[in-house]
Amino acid sequence: MAEETSADGAGRLAVDRPAGRRPPRWRTRGRLSYGMVAAILVIYPVSSLMFRLRYRHGDRLPPHGPVLLVANHVSVLDPLACARLVFDNGRLPHFLAKQSVFKGFAGTLLRSAGQIPVARFSADAHEALDAAKADLDAGNVVVIYPEGSVTRDPDWWPMQARTGVARLALTTDAVVLPVAQWGPQEVHDYHRKKLRLRFRAPADYLVGEPVDLSAQRAQVRAGRSLSTELLRETTDLIMVEVRNQLAELRALPAPTSFHPRPRRELPGDLSGSAA
Repeated sequence: MAEETSADGAGRLAVDRPAGRRPPRWRTRGRLSYGMVAAILVIYPVSSLMFRLRYRHGDRLPPHGPVLLVANHVSVLDPLACARLVFDNGRLPHFLAKQSVFKGFAGTLLRSAGQIPVARFSADAHEALDAAKADLDAGNVVVIYPEGSVTRDPDWWPMQARTGVARLALTTDAVVLPVAQWGPQEVHDYHRKKLRLRFRAPADYLVGEPVDLSAQRAQVRAGRSLSTELLRETTDLIMVEVRNQLAELRALPAPTSFHPRPRRELPGDLSGSAA
């Protein structure tokens, strides 16, 4: 089972009590497709055995309405644990994922579960953003890893992100939630290419306050184009919030810059971004 926790003034973990009464989770999740049911039957027990999930401020995930959940990327196993964060807090997660995993029967299930294929580095890459925007417009939760792949920073801080997250944030009314995750890299160390299976390894999540993009959205509504400058500015604003959450989660000072993004993907990279 997952634990909902927060830190008290002495740094100890204490139960986090939501301020208001939330609707029942079965109600806020809505209708389950056959693909989502299949995903739950697989992911729930596997993630429960693999991770001891601990959430701080999970109640910041709105029970209704569009949410763009923006997370740092530390392991290829991140989607397993992050899916539980969303599900355990009463919503259904829709991920942007590399198109190559959408094959055969598995691909049919993924699409039925609302997952969004990304055709990276092709003329069709924009279609993933269009699909994600439509998903947000429909009031769903879209999870995105703007770094595009597991961070290459040797100390696991976020690297420079792609700007697809800003395009989604500025062209929808979605709540943009920065989320820090820490722990899955201890099970699969991407940097060393080592899998260290452990029973219920700690996986910690800190959900931040929604990012205030009112000024940027007002500029877009007033006619400002989605220029490279605006997209980069907005992307960095969001990722600074994610980095700050990670610094709080790790109890370490955050770096002042982002690690450079790699020029090419490596085998095994699972993209979480569309642009």
